[in-house]
Amino acid sequence: MGEFFPVHYSICSGRASDLGEDMVFYFKVRPEAGDYTIFMGLDKFENEDLIKYGFPEDIWFHVDKMSSAHVYLRLNKGQTMDDISEGVLEDCAQLVKANSIQGNKTNNIDVVYTPWYNLKKTPSMDVGQVGFHNSKLVRIVKVEKRINEIVNRLNKTKVERKPDLKAEREAVSAAEKAERKVQLRDKKRREEMERLEKEKQAEIRSYKNLMVQEKMTSNKQVASGSKTLEELEDDFM
Repeated sequence: MGEFFPVHYSICSGRASDLGEDMVFYFKVRPEAGDYTIFMGLDKFENEDLIKYGFPEDIWFHVDKMSSAHVYLRLNKGQTMDDISEGVLEDCAQLVKANSIQGNKTNNIDVVYTPWYNLKKTPSMDVGQVGFHNSKLVRIVKVEKRINEIVNRLNKTKVERKPDLKAEREAVSAAEKAERKVQLRDKKRREEMERLEKEKQAEIRSYKNLMVQEKMTSNKQVASGSKTLEELEDDFM
């Protein structure tokens, strides 16, 4: 199951989810980097729902060996960690450092990041505690110091929302299921058309072979029914 790596995140004792709502903070990365969203929960309880209802495109960030926020970057479909630009990676690392009480005061820290689907959560783990399924999918970026310019820019884009994370995940899952259904139907249609075309071509080849055989038989019959040269000469005489 891979290496176990516990982490913890706790900012406040209360939780918005007690009222059946999740408080999530959303941030925009630097404009020149493209349309990407960074987000994190209000506290460790919110993080439980973010883990539970995450998307395959989500990349999780945390300060290594320190308490910090669980920050997520949502990539575009089809993208992987290898597609994260240095600028976007720096934004995520600075934000997670700024939201770590100890990490924010410490220079030269490590920030770990991994795909959402690599997060391991078991019933025995405490709230806000996670591990990894595969340690080979975990990467580390070194953060020398806090860069206020980056943190301030990100905080200016901060938006608080109370999304229904479960409903969002279910909606996406339903859309993906419908898309797979269409793709499967199209695949079966293509396979059926290919099968019919193969049968048609096989029938054409069979018909051509039959025509050749009939022609050969006809030639043989003509040849067998024809008189020899000597017989023709005798008839002429």
